[in-house]
Amino acid sequence: MDSDDGVDIQIFDFLRVHRSGRVERLRGTEVVPAGDDAVTGVSSKDILIDTETGVSARIYIPNLHNLHYDEPAKLPVLVYFHGGGFCIQTAFSPTYHTYLNSLSSEAKIIIVSIDYRLAPEHPLPVAYNDCWEALQWVASHSNAAGPEPWLAKFSDLGRLFLAGDSAGANIAHHMGMRARAENLKKGLKIKGIVLIHPYFWGSEPVGEENVGEELRRRLDELWMFLCPESDGVDDPRINPIAKGAPKMDGMACEKLMVCVAEKDAMSSRGRVYYERLKEMWGGVVELVVSEGMDHVFHLEEPSSGKAVEMMTKVVAFLCS
Repeated sequence: MDSDDGVDIQIFDFLRVHRSGRVERLRGTEVVPAGDDAVTGVSSKDILIDTETGVSARIYIPNLHNLHYDEPAKLPVLVYFHGGGFCIQTAFSPTYHTYLNSLSSEAKIIIVSIDYRLAPEHPLPVAYNDCWEALQWVASHSNAAGPEPWLAKFSDLGRLFLAGDSAGANIAHHMGMRARAENLKKGLKIKGIVLIHPYFWGSEPVGEENVGEELRRRLDELWMFLCPESDGVDDPRINPIAKGAPKMDGMACEKLMVCVAEKDAMSSRGRVYYERLKEMWGGVVELVVSEGMDHVFHLEEPSSGKAVEMMTKVVAFLCS
């Protein structure tokens, strides 16, 4: 029997690492092409950001055919980081393509969805660094500059937003913190950040968190699998409220929205994060709670009443 048949590591129901080192992703591998969306009228295309790392993005723009290059309309920009536990999913998946087409259409916003490198082939902090470089690349399009014409011609980077779900929300938090510590190119400021069901964790329960021992053990192990250099789940990268974590009064935006789902195992983490941020930070903080729902339900059931309700609130945040 080929030794590759043996599974060395099983990560929940979505990833296996075989004894040979081969990584088998059981979910989040399907992709769909970019193009014009008949339902929303949004156009999209794929671009390569870094030739050395292969980091790329899918850009969405609403009503492209109604925009004019001679007198271009200026639209706000949302940089989006997909979820998937840092180890599955892609910016080109049908799940994110459907969601971001709708979001771009409803918010009338340009979206740059980043396809960062995944663990375990590229363990953390690679994803954070990829996303920071991608954010810097977006910022380089200020004042009609930069290589991407949709951004150079149509973007208003004075209205720059960040968002992400799950692991992507974790990334968005850290990009907001890093933007204050290191500054974006051209001195750009982030107007707002949306964290949807953020993937935060820690060694001790918080709030009303009630997670069984088995799930807690598996979530602990997942973090160490993703970030082998870490000392554990009180690493500030996964636990931003841990003792010794950077103070959140350094968040580099004007306002921030935290979305949590009641049945999500990490819901209490999101609520406590919201409370800490509200106490420590001078910006506007909003909490959106989806009662009776679970982690990233809005991606799995985008037409459900709760998903539509959350979309409405996210759109309002981006448009205000």
